[in-house]
Amino acid sequence: MNRASSLVASTQATRGNPLSRIAALAAFVVLFAQAYVGVHARPQDLISGVHGMADIMARAMPPDFSQFVPSLKPILETIDLAVFGTVFAVLFAFPLALLAAANVTPARPLYYVARAIIGITRAVPDLVWALLFVTAVGLGPFPGALALGVHSIGMLGRLFAEVIEDMEMGPVEALTLTGASRLQVFTHAVVPGVLPTLLGISLFRFDENLRSSLVLGFVGAGGIGFELLTAMNLFQYQTVSFLLIVTFVLVIAAERGSAFLRSRVQ
Repeated sequence: MNRASSLVASTQATRGNPLSRIAALAAFVVLFAQAYVGVHARPQDLISGVHGMADIMARAMPPDFSQFVPSLKPILETIDLAVFGTVFAVLFAFPLALLAAANVTPARPLYYVARAIIGITRAVPDLVWALLFVTAVGLGPFPGALALGVHSIGMLGRLFAEVIEDMEMGPVEALTLTGASRLQVFTHAVVPGVLPTLLGISLFRFDENLRSSLVLGFVGAGGIGFELLTAMNLFQYQTVSFLLIVTFVLVIAAERGSAFLRSRVQ
C-alpha cells in the first residue's frame, strides 16, 4: 500500500471512529454552552415578553397603505443606493483584483498594496463607513451610497481576485507566446475567461447592497430605513408594518431579478 492509500485509509478510520465522533460532539456542546452563557441568553424573558410583542403587532394592523405615494421617493432612494454602491465598487474592485491576483499582477509590491486596500475596505463594516461619511458630507443618501461602495470594493475585490487566480491560464500563455502585448492578453484572454463569473458576483453583490441600504437608513443615510426608523420613533406602527411589507417585496423582487440575470450571464 502506498503513502496516499495509507493516508486515505487513516482518514476513513478516523471518521469511522466512535470516539472521534463523541469528541467532536462534546466540543460542539461545549462551544454552544459557552456561547449561550456569553450572550446572557434568557429564554424565560422571551416567553414572558410575548404579550408585549403581540400588543405591538396588534397596533400595527392594518398596515397604513395610504403611505404608498409618500414612500415612493424613499423606495427609489433605496434602489439608487444599491445601484450606485455596486457600480462604484465594480469600477474600483476590478483593477484592484487584477493587481491582487498572483497570476496576473505586474509587480509583487502592487500585489501587497492591492491586498491591503481590499482587506481594509472589507474589514470595516458598511455601517461604520456610513457613520464616517455622514460626518464628512452630512445626512442623506450620498454618504450611504459611498459606504456601500467602499465596503463592496473589499468584498468584490477579494472575490474577483480569487476568480482571476483560478482562471484557465492556457489562453493567456498562448497569446503571450505569440508576442501579444499585455493589453491584448488582457482583452482577449483574461476578460473573456472571467467576465461571466464577475458579472454574476456583481449582481449578487447588488442584492446584498439593497439589503444593507435598508439598515444604513438608521444612521441617516436616507431610503426606506430612515423612514422606518422615524415611524418607529413616533410609534406609528401601522406605517411601520406597511414599510416592512414594502421592504419584503423590494428584497424579494431584487433577489429574483438578480438570480434571473445571473442565470442569463453564466
